[in-house]
Amino acid sequence: MQTSMESEDTKKTQEVKTDLNLLLECLKYQMDNAFSQKEALVTIHSICQQNSNAGLYFREIGGLMFVKNLAKSSEHSMVKEAALYTLGAVAEQNVYCQQTLCTSELFEDLIWFLSNSDSNTNLKRMSVYVILVLVSNNRTGQTLVRETGCISVLSQLFKTVLSKYELNLSDESALQSYQLWSSVCSTLCVCVNNPQNDENQMLCCSLFTHANDWLINCMKAEIIRPICSFVGLTLANNTCVQKYFISVGGLDVLSQVLVQLESDSHKTPFSAKLAVVVTKTVDACIADNPTFGVVLSKYHIVSKLLALLLLDSLDSGEKFSVILTLGHCTEDCAEKLSLSLGEYSFDKNEEHLKDINMKEKNLEDYWKKAKEILHRIEELETEGNEENVQGENYKNNVSSMNINIQDTLKHLHADSSGGVPKAEDKDKSQARKLHGSKSHKVLSKACTNDDQVKVVLRSANPVNACYRESGQNKNLCTANSSCKQNLCEETTSEKNNFVSQSRDQLFKHPTPIAKNTKQQLPVTDPFTLCSDIINKEVISFLETDNCSKMLRYRCSGCIAVGKSLNSRNFSKLLRCCPYQCDRHKVIVEAEDRYKSELRKSLICNKKILLTPRRRHQLSSESTTPGRIKKRRIRKNFTKEEINYLFNGVKKMGNHWNLILWSFPFQQGRKAVDLAHKYHKLTKCPKFVAP
Repeated sequence: MQTSMESEDTKKTQEVKTDLNLLLECLKYQMDNAFSQKEALVTIHSICQQNSNAGLYFREIGGLMFVKNLAKSSEHSMVKEAALYTLGAVAEQNVYCQQTLCTSELFEDLIWFLSNSDSNTNLKRMSVYVILVLVSNNRTGQTLVRETGCISVLSQLFKTVLSKYELNLSDESALQSYQLWSSVCSTLCVCVNNPQNDENQMLCCSLFTHANDWLINCMKAEIIRPICSFVGLTLANNTCVQKYFISVGGLDVLSQVLVQLESDSHKTPFSAKLAVVVTKTVDACIADNPTFGVVLSKYHIVSKLLALLLLDSLDSGEKFSVILTLGHCTEDCAEKLSLSLGEYSFDKNEEHLKDINMKEKNLEDYWKKAKEILHRIEELETEGNEENVQGENYKNNVSSMNINIQDTLKHLHADSSGGVPKAEDKDKSQARKLHGSKSHKVLSKACTNDDQVKVVLRSANPVNACYRESGQNKNLCTANSSCKQNLCEETTSEKNNFVSQSRDQLFKHPTPIAKNTKQQLPVTDPFTLCSDIINKEVISFLETDNCSKMLRYRCSGCIAVGKSLNSRNFSKLLRCCPYQCDRHKVIVEAEDRYKSELRKSLICNKKILLTPRRRHQLSSESTTPGRIKKRRIRKNFTKEEINYLFNGVKKMGNHWNLILWSFPFQQGRKAVDLAHKYHKLTKCPKFVAP
């Protein structure tokens, strides 16, 4: 069934080709008979309209170029009209024919037809039709229509074809003129858009004034629809053209026409449909710049559009166009509202910036105080270096401070156990306090000054504020370790454990004595008031600081996830890392085992290669002795195969593959076998072809 259908299609195609060949011959041999040529051209047109491949074949046999030359050289107007009509139909059906005809030579011929006063209206209309087909969906055609000056001729026809504003389509001549003018409008539409062409849009701006006059003086559907289509496509996505259209009063004219049609829409549904067409043109004018919608406010267009939405005669697509235009009309008002809100929020932002500036000024004051404290500390350090005697006093003060701390801890231990301290202990503690009070004050003052400087330096920069507490924690830890070393030098081994434990308790939980020493210091900086709070925060961040230290010793394979890694550098990265996680340790061990197994197998079997073979190695191996290629089994040609071979050559020539597929040769036959057999048979003088 399928083969029969294919044979029928092939038969029809062959018939079409035969008809086109005969019609082309008729055109060539009937040059003196204009009527016969016209009939042949009309027949060619109908054939190409029914089958797009027919136009392609007509171009291959040279018919397209012959018809083009015939339209230029024929003396009969009916032949020229029929030839142009045929060219347009063929180009419309097949894009290859369109590209073949899209030449500057043909555009110049069409300009001559349009500009010649002897050309009748129908010939001009056929010429405009060919231009429409060549330019549609073709940027090359849009460029040629501008460079050859054809668009200027079309613009002149747009202005002059219809001379009167009173359109009487009942008159035959007026109807032909209107049809030509309508074709010119459609051609101008494809010149400026589909695809969009900015240069052609700028050239067509000169027609806006004439279009406005027609809209004002002749509010008929036959005029409004073509003009609105032309204006809408010329304005589309081109702000410069939109500004020019508004400057010549085009948007005012459209608004007036829309108001009139909306008032008539309650009487006739046809006016409502026409009002939607005008609405789309208005939307094309204000879509890219909503500020143009200010012109529409004079005519209360928003209320008119809302009234159109209430009409039942409009379908959903038309109402959607009206809603879209409403959105563009009110978009400017929404933008102004958002700008006013933005100004209000901007005022708040200004106040916030003022607050930030005030804080920065306060920080500058703190910086000054910090510099003064730092300068004071440097002076104290220089004085300490100059006087060696102070070093010995410092050791004595440390030892007295150590004894004072021990007595204090014993006193706290006695209070917690419920016991009462002895009088001797009280006397000894008072004497030791008097002995070490001066040195203790000096040390505490130096420590507090140092802490204040570091706190101020860290708090002055907002970026380092979040790291302030961790830095203080480190300073306390270093101070703790230094104090422990000094105590170990002065005390015995039995007292050392007790003192170190007491110092840990002292730094973790501030004692009342520490508070009293801070109260004795003069309060010269506001940061000293927050020392207790900072100490608590430092203790709370001890654990997080330890965690951050642990993060430094992570596996390099886990850290380098975001880097560009591959199978080569990733293995090196893991092997260089001294802190491998369990997962990457398993990966490295598995890789080592795999490589060791490969080395063992390479030693046992030397044929295993870790790199791909080269081409010359493969070719040498393929030609090594000992490998015998399998040859096909020889089959002699039968008489039937020889008959198939000669019949195929008669019908198809030396197309051996086609002959092989067309006849039932034995399995295993190739096209080369058929060629060799045929040449052997023809060279043999005794052999006679069947």
